[in-house]
Amino acid sequence: MMLEIDVRHRQGKFDLTVGLSISDGLTALFGPSGSGKTTLVNLVAGLIRPDRGSIAFNGEIWVDGESRRFVPPHRRRIGYVFQEARLFPHLTVRGNLRYGARFAPRHQPGEDLDRVVDLLRIGPLLDRRPALLSGGEKQRVALGRALMAKPRLLLMDEPLSALDHDLKAAILPDIERMRDEAGIPILYVSHSIEEVTRLATRVVVMDAGRTVAIGRPDEVLAVVPTATGDMKAGSFLHAVVTGHSPDEGLTFAESRAGPLFLRATDIPVGAHIRAFVPTSEVMLATVRPEGISTLNRLEGTVETVNEAGSAVMVAIDCNGERVLAEITRRSATSLGLVEGMPVHLLFKAVSIAAEGIYRTA
Repeated sequence: MMLEIDVRHRQGKFDLTVGLSISDGLTALFGPSGSGKTTLVNLVAGLIRPDRGSIAFNGEIWVDGESRRFVPPHRRRIGYVFQEARLFPHLTVRGNLRYGARFAPRHQPGEDLDRVVDLLRIGPLLDRRPALLSGGEKQRVALGRALMAKPRLLLMDEPLSALDHDLKAAILPDIERMRDEAGIPILYVSHSIEEVTRLATRVVVMDAGRTVAIGRPDEVLAVVPTATGDMKAGSFLHAVVTGHSPDEGLTFAESRAGPLFLRATDIPVGAHIRAFVPTSEVMLATVRPEGISTLNRLEGTVETVNEAGSAVMVAIDCNGERVLAEITRRSATSLGLVEGMPVHLLFKAVSIAAEGIYRTA
């Protein structure tokens, strides 16, 4: 399936100019607030009509400025999940799901209720009303209602932004299952680099109404800070899960850079992962430190030392894995960092958020 977008739109003083093609999997629209992510999604949904350009899905033209063709939202068969669940308070969870099924095509049966319930783990909730659900449970039901309409495309506009860390961690596996099993292309809006790291098969980085990078998360997100200025920088470590220690709350993995200690996950042993390590969490030392609690201790060679505003960004080669560390100018001076210098890298296991680990195979 292919969504093709080539639009220009002005909203107040804001200009959006986007041309891109989106295929299967979960494509994340990533960028700071005000970059145009939600505007673009609303254009795809048909909630906004672009000033110029075209939008087509699988060869079906939804918008064409030249011919003035415009397919209304209800005829596009799109599922839309907002930041708030927007469930009907007078209906039970089962009633909300069945309401979604009313929008399935007449010539096709709606999505199987049992399959959706199992996919999103909401069986125990079916007879409850929304007032008795947690924020994460409401979002699961909202996802289920969207799937029950049997959409051809699913749009998700920061669906986890209103949830606390624990609720977010609880619902991320459900979105992963939906990405892998529902067979529907997903356009997912977020400004959380950890969410994008874990969920996205492809990332479109946006800034000031333009696309500034497109590719896999580990291909494009490392350069995001230089493109957008105010978002969290980090590095991606590729590794294989080697074991778990539930009592210690740890998962163990092996990367080219060395052994990794991660927050406990349910990712099976032998699985390949990528883990996002924020630059601000990496400490550097010129001698091997002893007697400290930090579990992750890697070794590498300084590649570059560059000023980044009031800080210094240091790139380190760890046996082929490139790790970035953001330190103060004073620290860089006191360590005497220069290219080719051997260093030790340290970061805590809790520095790698559970939502920052993506299973690649």
